[in-house]
Formats: sequence, structure tokens, C-alpha cells
Amino acid sequence: MVPKHRILDDDEAEELLSTYNIEKEKLSKIRITDPVIKEIGANANDLIEITKKSETAGESIFYRLVIE
Repeated sequence: MVPKHRILDDDEAEELLSTYNIEKEKLSKIRITDPVIKEIGANANDLIEITKKSETAGESIFYRLVIE
């Protein structure tokens, strides 16, 4: 039931920020204490890609910044 979470590498993160012309701090946040974040081993300031299945769109992708 939990959507797929993955840590973006540095190149992917830079491409994402450049594509959307946004600063990392402007992204939605997710706490480092979140159980999924602990499970995937993310650290503070990592960017996370969350892929959710959608009946209407097929897949929806969201991005979050890991914070303390």
C-alpha cells in the first residue's frame, strides 16, 4: 500500500531542480523520522521521488526534500 520511494542521485536532483527552475528548499518536505525514509536509508537534504499508482493518470510522481 506504500508508494515507491527512491533517493535521487546528485545528477538527477540537479536536473530536477533545473527543469522546474526551483530551489531545493521550495519542495514539499518529508521528515527523516518517516518510516519509509528510515527504510530506504535517506539522509537530511536528500531528494526523494515518490511514485504513486493512479486510476486516472496511471502513475503520479512527487518529489520531497528530507528534513530533520
